[in-house]
Amino acid sequence: MPQRRTAIKDLRKAHTKHLHNLQIKTDLKHTVKKFLTSATAKKDDSKDLLKEIYKKFDKAAKRHVMHKKTAARRKSRFAKTLALAK
Repeated sequence: MPQRRTAIKDLRKAHTKHLHNLQIKTDLKHTVKKFLTSATAKKDDSKDLLKEIYKKFDKAAKRHVMHKKTAARRKSRFAKTLALAK
């Protein structure tokens, strides 16, 4: 446990930032899972879900939750998944 006042504040900030990043990641995972089930079932709404995935990956990369190239790689793989499902 930190002793200095600034270290205590930093710990508190790190905790809130961790919770915020965790919320973004779990929301992204739920969207990805929804997309994958839709793509494997060959439903019509999978294209709209892919757009939503793009939006959430870009926002996560913008907020430094993940690296921008990681987001680009995953977006590319999901687009390939959708193309193969059709």
